[in-house]
Amino acid sequence: MVNLASRHGESVDIYSKAKFGDCRIELELMVPKGSNSGVYVMGEYEIQVLDSYGRVKMGRGDMGAIYGASPPPLNACKKPGEWQQYVIEFLAPKFDASGRKTSNAKFLKIELNGQVLHENLEMPDKTPGGVAGKEAATGPLMFQGNHGPVAYRNIIVKPLLK
Repeated sequence: MVNLASRHGESVDIYSKAKFGDCRIELELMVPKGSNSGVYVMGEYEIQVLDSYGRVKMGRGDMGAIYGASPPPLNACKKPGEWQQYVIEFLAPKFDASGRKTSNAKFLKIELNGQVLHENLEMPDKTPGGVAGKEAATGPLMFQGNHGPVAYRNIIVKPLLK
């Protein structure tokens, strides 16, 4: 799957038809030099996809960050144009019968290229730019169209075994 944006605003977001809650996501991606995208778990929690190769100090908008919320502790990026792998284990937020949130979403683990970037990171709210703009018990996987092309392959989503 390739999103062929040449400039900001020229690509589209790509959504799964299926909706997911607690899940394990494995995917490979290729980021050309200077490209920018994001993988939105449940359509609302963005894991940044960015050409951050060679950066020493990582920020909340670099590859592997939970966008705007938590920077990765290290740079696990490969060179632009090389295939990279994310492994994401995620717990969806929980709601009672009246729709009141009873527990926050949590990234149990995010790995990039075999390096653990985040563990047990609780998300009190969604990140900016999501599908519905509100938290829910399930949601689609979204691949953000943004600045420049990005390719994805071998996308596997499985229910998280408890």
